[in-house]
Amino acid sequence: MAGDRDADRLDVDEVEGAMRTSTLQLLRELLDTAQQSGPSVARRADLGTTEMTALELLSREPRGPGELARNLGVTSAAASGIVDRLVARGHVERQPHALDGRRTQVVLTASGRAEVIGHLMPMFAALHRLDSDLSDADREVVDRYLAGAIDAVRQIL
Repeated sequence: MAGDRDADRLDVDEVEGAMRTSTLQLLRELLDTAQQSGPSVARRADLGTTEMTALELLSREPRGPGELARNLGVTSAAASGIVDRLVARGHVERQPHALDGRRTQVVLTASGRAEVIGHLMPMFAALHRLDSDLSDADREVVDRYLAGAIDAVRQIL
């Protein structure tokens, strides 16, 4: 096992050299830009960054308050406050869980969906145009690269 780790290790000079390729520089710029986008979109929406992140998570599927707390990396009490603020703005509702009526789930409202999509639509439209221009061969290469990049980032989570 230790031998496998040694084979995967690069020295500092090799890493610095490898990080100079145009592909890795562009990937780094993408990651940096994506990290800046959350706070920027939240400011435009007049929401806190965590509130905007909660709306983005809830746009994928309803979640229980505890799950939302874990996804956001906050305490249950903090998540409850976030949900309260989003409920007050009409962006989410607390509803009985679809399968277990004893539990509560937080559900995105039409207003919340409009808030998320409205601010992110320019990015979605540009990405759609970019994606639609890919050939099948290009898409295969890009898919493989992005999947590998996701795996690489997950190694530090």
